[in-house]
Amino acid sequence: MVEQRRTPMADADPYLLFGLLGKEVIHPGGRHATEELFALAELEAGQQILDVGCGAGITAIQMATRFGVNVTAADISLDMRDRAVANARRAGASSQVSVEAADICRLPYQDGQFDRVVAEAVTMFVDRDQAIGELVRVCRPGGLVLATEFHWRRPPTPEARQAFLGEVCPGMLFETVEDWLERYGSAGLVDLQVRTGPFEMMTARGFISDEGFGNAIRVMAKAMTNGVARRRMTWLMPRISRAVPYLGYVVIAGRRPAEGSSEP
Repeated sequence: MVEQRRTPMADADPYLLFGLLGKEVIHPGGRHATEELFALAELEAGQQILDVGCGAGITAIQMATRFGVNVTAADISLDMRDRAVANARRAGASSQVSVEAADICRLPYQDGQFDRVVAEAVTMFVDRDQAIGELVRVCRPGGLVLATEFHWRRPPTPEARQAFLGEVCPGMLFETVEDWLERYGSAGLVDLQVRTGPFEMMTARGFISDEGFGNAIRVMAKAMTNGVARRRMTWLMPRISRAVPYLGYVVIAGRRPAEGSSEP
């Protein structure tokens, strides 16, 4: 269900918690992974783009301002939609970035409506095959679907798997790069391309690289001065640290076959 109310910090999942603290980049691979996604996206001025699970709207704004595309930035969370609207306004991109409410498993868009469909760290939180099917459905024939997800770079220890999937993000689903490729290929995409790298979002280097020194300080200051956030971060960080050595990001790009194509 699309959220129509704000979520208290005590009830927020880890991704939303970081968003409420002011973190701008909240997906595996961070800004580096987004640049890899852009390199695969073949973005051109005037294209219609869907960025589903847009979060604070950072990727949507970059696509609009750097490539001249029109972006529908959709998110299930009211809190993140509010941030995306504010960020688009601040960047002077409100005319190119439309922020809307949407559930990735039931997208309120027509078949083939978008030239490019982008989802950064979204499908692993829901029914993956249903969500991927929706991404493909709303992409025009000949268009591209692009996604960023977690994967295990190497088999995790039972303790690391339990810490991350059992405690930090219960219900999150992901396995290997090969598993992701099978799922996106089975949804009908062809010409699949992949980029991978380590998960550094919560390392000191990755945090500062994604946020910049100023915002990194602001986020940490808010986390330390808010009692609820401080308790949650004290619980979260040791568990995330156990999983970091095994985690990586994967960027996947695939094309929906053109109409009349003999490709599956």
